[in-house]
Amino acid sequence: MKRRDFIKLSLAAGSAILLPDFTYAATLDISKINFSQNDNNAQTIIIFMYGGASQLAGNITNIDEIKNKSQSSYDDYFRGITPTKNGCWQEAGGTAMEALIDNGDMTIFRCCYSAVREAAGNKAHGECTAQNQKGSFDEDSAGILANLAQILEANKVVDANTLMPFVTMEGESKFYLEGNKPVPGYLKPIGINESFENPYKRDVRRWTYYTQAEREIENYSENNSSGFDPALDGKMNTLAQQNNLPGKIKDAFGRRGQLSDFIDSIADSVTPDLGADAYPDNGFSKKIEAAIKLLVKNPDTKVVTIGTGGLGGWDDHNEARDYVTRMERLFGSLKSAMAHLKAAGKEQNINIMVFGEFGRNVNLNSAKGWDHGNLQNLYVLGGKGYFNHKGVVGETIVDDPGSINRLWLKPKSGTYWFEPLSIAATLYKIYGIDNPEILTNGNKEISQLFI
Repeated sequence: MKRRDFIKLSLAAGSAILLPDFTYAATLDISKINFSQNDNNAQTIIIFMYGGASQLAGNITNIDEIKNKSQSSYDDYFRGITPTKNGCWQEAGGTAMEALIDNGDMTIFRCCYSAVREAAGNKAHGECTAQNQKGSFDEDSAGILANLAQILEANKVVDANTLMPFVTMEGESKFYLEGNKPVPGYLKPIGINESFENPYKRDVRRWTYYTQAEREIENYSENNSSGFDPALDGKMNTLAQQNNLPGKIKDAFGRRGQLSDFIDSIADSVTPDLGADAYPDNGFSKKIEAAIKLLVKNPDTKVVTIGTGGLGGWDDHNEARDYVTRMERLFGSLKSAMAHLKAAGKEQNINIMVFGEFGRNVNLNSAKGWDHGNLQNLYVLGGKGYFNHKGVVGETIVDDPGSINRLWLKPKSGTYWFEPLSIAATLYKIYGIDNPEILTNGNKEISQLFI
């Protein structure tokens, strides 16, 4: 990652420090947390589908009724809607989904549904994204991962010597929103990209990134772009230790070399030969491959957050045809990711969770798209040492209020469903928090994952 881009990413991820009056949330009360150490050795990749992805790729069990009632014709617009044996959309990643289900690698939860939002009539991007990334309906709540970081630190699971416990490949998000008590710097997310371009390395740095002091030491000219030599690197390290005051900044400079070497070692690691499950050639695949290489190499990293850049956004109000291609690429990448985890012997402890802010209305509108809905799928992969995968959980019905462009999926009576905040409760649970509901407005973990 180029230094300028890294600085932007780091500032974005750490913006709560810069704007405490506007971005700090309520202080976490650690004394209320019941924590018990477990042997999960859990690591998580969170893939957040910004824009609210349609649930149809993983659930077209109601497609005949949807077609009959839709404003626009599904058959005339999409190039095939073929149900798989479990009711997934074959052309939209369904073949890969079926393979993951058959291998016991994934559960599709079809009824992640918010009764709270339904009662409030809330289907707004910003508010729903914030709630799902904070794991709370409270406006002053901190982010899931800011809470998790402080709880793990308080229980001596992570400390200042833990290497990169939280990593972001998406920049700023509410997952890391801090409370009134700032999160220590070593618990803040480190920003990386899929190429592992090393922000800590002092080589091939151009003139624009030098301070005046560095220029004077090296007698550097604006036309010189050869970069640092080892002697100069040693001088810079010495100056950093001499001139910085004791504390976290000095410590961070002292660890720069360690982090630089470590990131280089991850970048140099080789993905096993996955045969027919080789990663597809697209930007998102490169991200998920990089995330898995990082977690395999570094057990200290607890959570990596990723958006779906490289695939596109999911706010498909119009021209939803590209949704099919995006889902095909997403689940092709996830199928490769599970093959990668198995080749590395890590499918027991590393899990992947895929969700967004909400799902979509299933009426295909006059612009050939779907408007906002209130039911989405949660896809959970891996973590087989502590998750009990069941393939498909939950059934849906079509809710037709009889007005134009209003056609929804809702949980069928008697089926298993949960509020989106239960995703946060599940994350807390696998990392040792026995009463996660006190952080998630009373919503407990997704029980079907553990029984």
